[in-house]
Amino acid sequence: MQRFDGKFAARFLFYLAGMVLLALGLTLNTLTGLGASAIVSIPFTLSEGTGLNFGDLTFLTYCVLVAAQFVVKGKNRTWVDLLQLVVSLLVSRLLNLFKAAIPYESGFPPADIALLLLAILLTGVGAAMSVDMQLVPNPGDGIVYSLAQRFGKELGLCKNLFDIGCVTGSLILGCLFGDPLLGIGLGTIFSMVGVGRVIAAFNALCKPRLMAVTGLEQPA
Repeated sequence: MQRFDGKFAARFLFYLAGMVLLALGLTLNTLTGLGASAIVSIPFTLSEGTGLNFGDLTFLTYCVLVAAQFVVKGKNRTWVDLLQLVVSLLVSRLLNLFKAAIPYESGFPPADIALLLLAILLTGVGAAMSVDMQLVPNPGDGIVYSLAQRFGKELGLCKNLFDIGCVTGSLILGCLFGDPLLGIGLGTIFSMVGVGRVIAAFNALCKPRLMAVTGLEQPA
């Protein structure tokens, strides 16, 4: 059992910081006017098409992903997986908070591109920090990991296929609203490629130090 000592406190703080950075990055991606990140492109498309709250729709989407994990995992599922609902609520509330607090209006391409690059950086760093702490994954990471385990496929491949599925779903929803590109765009494609590269770079540069500070061991 994990002791609640200084190293665990540091681990929990890094985890929370990662979630905050992840939510901020996802929000900035939507503010660029260049489309949302693949993982939230479906709720973003629904929000743009219906006017419903983006954070609330993201929470509902995450709930569906948690339910899907229970199906995919089969007998390997545990009630601990339901803690992802708490993570979902945290991230979705942060999305609403950041969207309300950041008064950015897209339309100036150089500024939009610069904001997109910052969004990709924050999303990648946030995702890496939260996953590296080996606590409760966000549902997007959880479903990808579950699919990789269930079908014996490489994690990166499952992530790519999952993102493609999200973008395809967004395109279909956009068509129903009369605009296939309602929720996706250049920023969606850039984030699909860039976030993974940021995660790899962050782990190469910072993960050993994080593991030492939090008392975690590097995977063999």
